[in-house]
Amino acid sequence: MESTHRIHDDFMYYLKYKDQSLIDLYIDLRAFVKSLNPDSNEFLYHTHALTSVYSVSDKLGDAFCMIPIYTNHLNLGFNRGTLLNDTHQLLQGTGKYIRHIPIEKPSDYRNDRVKKLILAAITFAKNDTNSIPIQSGKIISKIKR
Repeated sequence: MESTHRIHDDFMYYLKYKDQSLIDLYIDLRAFVKSLNPDSNEFLYHTHALTSVYSVSDKLGDAFCMIPIYTNHLNLGFNRGTLLNDTHQLLQGTGKYIRHIPIEKPSDYRNDRVKKLILAAITFAKNDTNSIPIQSGKIISKIKR
């Protein structure tokens, strides 16, 4: 099993081309998400965005949140955002399920409102899965270089 703290080489290959401020923001947001669920599996993708996805199992369908990094910004996305109780109306978007919080600075996510939303997403994903084992802390790269 790969360390859940270090960033996978496939991901770093593309991340290093982003502005340093965006890299720093991603690293801190990733650490924040992983601190709330250290055993989550991390799926890595490079499509229209460089994205890390966090799941309670080894299946993408059991993901609770994601961090897509675009050219000049990043988001904290929630795979089942429309099904979460967003009492503070933090989530944006118009998709059937996915919602996101635009991230510009650490205070956009390092607060109790977002922490509670992430924890609710984790609980929802755990209750919604039939996968066993639930978690293992793996990093799974789907990036082709």
